[in-house]
Amino acid sequence: MAARGAGAAGGKSCQFKLVLLGESAVGKSSLVLRFVKGQFHEYQESTIGAAFLTQTVAVDDVTVKFEIWDTAGQERYHSLAPMYYRGAQAAIVVYDITNADTFQRARSWVKELQRQANPNIVIALAGNKADLASKQQVDTNEARAYAEENGLLFMETSAKNAMNVTEIFMAIAKKLPKNTQPGPRGDTLKVADDGKKQGGGCC
Repeated sequence: MAARGAGAAGGKSCQFKLVLLGESAVGKSSLVLRFVKGQFHEYQESTIGAAFLTQTVAVDDVTVKFEIWDTAGQERYHSLAPMYYRGAQAAIVVYDITNADTFQRARSWVKELQRQANPNIVIALAGNKADLASKQQVDTNEARAYAEENGLLFMETSAKNAMNVTEIFMAIAKKLPKNTQPGPRGDTLKVADDGKKQGGGCC
């Protein structure tokens, strides 16, 4: 079983840039915080520009390090987004299952990634706030069908109760090619990996 925050003893390691995109207040930062630190804050301040975190997971004998860019969802920051998804090997496009408008916005992000991002980018669609199923506006089957049509990974998630949070990152890690190391990028930031202290998971 692949574990979060664990290294693969004696195995090789790969590093991948992952970006989160989506409308403001869909829970992008909460998903990252849950994945990296195992925490959830009921009132999360809006991200300004973008936040950077790292987390390491083990997939079989490969250690996968994610360099995660959590982008701001406000429209005024949209023009900055290409700076973050350029060169990314993976993206999670997030919408709020209780807000149909955010699903339409997510579809726009997917189109933009398909048009402008790395042609081999692995894209996952996350329907967040699954703990609020009683208020659901976006039909699960509709979202799943859209994801299948566009070759996306799809899961409904809840940063609040940790549902499918680790799982969606692990699904991306398994889909990324491990045989080639991403080319060197001079603009990669070296940041301490807080996530390594978090060994638990919700598997």
